[in-house]
Amino acid sequence: MKQLLIVWHSRTGAARQMAEAAARGAQSAAAQLEQEADLRVALRRASDTEAEDLLASQGYLFCAPENLAGLSGEMKEFFDRNYYAVLDRIQGLPYACAISAGSDGANAARQAERICTGWRLNAVAPPLIVNMGAQTPQQILAPKTVAQADLAKCEELGGLLAGTLLLGQ
Repeated sequence: MKQLLIVWHSRTGAARQMAEAAARGAQSAAAQLEQEADLRVALRRASDTEAEDLLASQGYLFCAPENLAGLSGEMKEFFDRNYYAVLDRIQGLPYACAISAGSDGANAARQAERICTGWRLNAVAPPLIVNMGAQTPQQILAPKTVAQADLAKCEELGGLLAGTLLLGQ
């Protein structure tokens, strides 16, 4: 059995919704391939994810908000806490990242990519950045609802990762 680990952090709900959509997409892809029994999707909050979870998985999706032009602190702490524990033990595995952003998201995506490059993971797709358009303090702190079109992109990304794991591409 292959395991896809989806690690997420969210303050306002957007990145959580994106991670959940990716999980649905992965499970749907496994069903379409008639390999549901061959894929386990582990959806884990960043603060609860340990090196053992990374080592038990064959692919990853990292899903987080951009905060102050960088990865959210909780997601960065996940990477900091686990980086050396899995270094040279997960190289070559597929990954993708999804970022919820107020307007840009590029720096948070770049930060995640650099960490994954250090782990020598293989990106299966460019970073998915969902722009929520939040610019004022009130908008930034408000609970978010991700548009259906953006959730569909997250489902596709999850499906791509599942297909990559199940078909060995």
